[in-house]
Amino acid sequence: MLVVLVVVVNGTVSRDVGARSQTEPPPGGAPKAFSTFIDRAGISPDGAAASADLDGSGNSLSARTLAEAGWVPGGDVVLLGTPFRLPAYSRGRPDHLLADGQPVVLEDTRVHSVGFLVTGSRIGGGGDDVLGTGTIVYADGTEQDYTLSVPHWTEGPAGDAALTLPYANSSSAIENGPTGPVRLYARSVPVDPVREVDHVVLPQVAEESARMHVFSVGGRSAGEDWTGTWARATSGYMEVGPWEDQTLRLAVRSTTGGHRVRIRLDNTFADRPVRVGAASLGLRGEGAATLGSALPLAFGGSSETVIPAGGQVFSDPVEILLPPHTDVLISLHLPDRVTAAPVHYASVDTNFTSAPGTGDQTLDPTGEPFTGRVDQWPFLAGVEVLDGPGAVVALGDSITDGTRSTRDAHARWPDVLSTRLAAQPGVPNMGVLNMGVAGNHVVTDGYPGAGVSTYANGVAMTHRAQRDVFTREGVGTLVVFAGINDLRWGTDPRDVIAGLEAIADTADEHGVRVFVATLGPCGGEARCTAEVEQARQLVNAHLRGQADDPDSSFAGVWDFDAVLRDPQNPSRLLPDYDSGDHLHPGDAGLRALAESVDLHQLVGV
Repeated sequence: MLVVLVVVVNGTVSRDVGARSQTEPPPGGAPKAFSTFIDRAGISPDGAAASADLDGSGNSLSARTLAEAGWVPGGDVVLLGTPFRLPAYSRGRPDHLLADGQPVVLEDTRVHSVGFLVTGSRIGGGGDDVLGTGTIVYADGTEQDYTLSVPHWTEGPAGDAALTLPYANSSSAIENGPTGPVRLYARSVPVDPVREVDHVVLPQVAEESARMHVFSVGGRSAGEDWTGTWARATSGYMEVGPWEDQTLRLAVRSTTGGHRVRIRLDNTFADRPVRVGAASLGLRGEGAATLGSALPLAFGGSSETVIPAGGQVFSDPVEILLPPHTDVLISLHLPDRVTAAPVHYASVDTNFTSAPGTGDQTLDPTGEPFTGRVDQWPFLAGVEVLDGPGAVVALGDSITDGTRSTRDAHARWPDVLSTRLAAQPGVPNMGVLNMGVAGNHVVTDGYPGAGVSTYANGVAMTHRAQRDVFTREGVGTLVVFAGINDLRWGTDPRDVIAGLEAIADTADEHGVRVFVATLGPCGGEARCTAEVEQARQLVNAHLRGQADDPDSSFAGVWDFDAVLRDPQNPSRLLPDYDSGDHLHPGDAGLRALAESVDLHQLVGV
């Protein structure tokens, strides 16, 4: 009997096609380690471009720029929560393959998702995505087809690239000069974490002119059940400090609790690695002081770690009783000079720094060395607990991020939602992860995704969803409250609707339930013209229609517009909820949003 299960991967359809005969050989021969299939050179030393050819026109990735990014030949880099082993590239040595149905064995057979470090090219030019279809083959003989969409290495978006390099080497560099920038991408395909994966059949590309270059394949382990208790999204890459031989002390607040804890550090959008000389975690006392001693954190058993450009690292877990809604201090010693960093920009929590040259203060309990203030969260992207009850992600813009809410009061609507979950009998006290980014759009990049920016309002939600939502640990539910910035800056409301639905389709692929919220009023704010109000009504009417559509990708529609609007003037915020700028609700309005949520519907009980 053939069983067909429809799955959506990167916006295209895949399907579980049931069981293969246990005696039938894979179509590409016996499954083998990825490294045994590598047969092409696409990385060259500067000055020796003729030793590699990625795109068929004599252009290749520069080994020098990869090294400057901290990507070491034969080393490891973690992207989308997935460890990738980099090829051991050197002059003329094969470093990748063209995807063509090769059967690849994973090192870890129990995974949440299969990851691909890839980029695309086209013979004769053209920058469209490269599409290919492959298969996940489980140990029980069942199969799951997937379709991978890979952007072009020179013309694809920087917003969801794993790494942007400033130039490529060219065998015709004397005439034309090096090309650039160029990009590598990480792509993630969800799989059933309960079943063991026997092997992965790499995609086959139907178009003769299109080529999918695969540099590594890995799996996001399902061996331990981590749950996010705090998280923030990277808004952009910004000038900081400069910081040198000093310690950052960053304040976070847990949502769900646990007794084994780890942190996640990201170097998103960077072009250089960063060294963390030491790190610690401690419960917060007053100000920058810890409550008792801070615990030193290790990374693979070492007190220091290097985060490659675009990569991430997870600390080793530590034993500490971390109750829900507990203030925590994460300290990071930066021994080297740091002039730019990936940051979450619009923090309304107070973070601290010691003075330059004061060294490692990560274990200081007094808080006295921390005489400076930091208005962002640099590098720190998440705090996770083991064996938690799962997590909800709130994906949005400045209203979710908490702009104009009271500083250090934890008054954002996701904060209040978390407090309600903890107080409600009969529902799990899930982690609530705030992935709001001030100024963010659904479909348009504010920050371009590469380079140093003076104003970091994030890449589009459609570009950052894989990184900020679907590879976060324990996430089973997503709430999307966004689109007003798109409309205020002239995006067609139909494009906003399409973007929201694309996010929902990807969530369905990952087995994540999605709730969408209507857009609140902003009448009286400078950019909220009559045309914007008309567009807002169009988007809201469409979303409300999804509530009764049995084929909708949304598990529910929350009418945040009805909560916030003034009944006497529906295009404006209720005066009691208006922070004063006619766009952002104040503390009372944010509380009203959180209190309007049906908790039983949210958690599915």
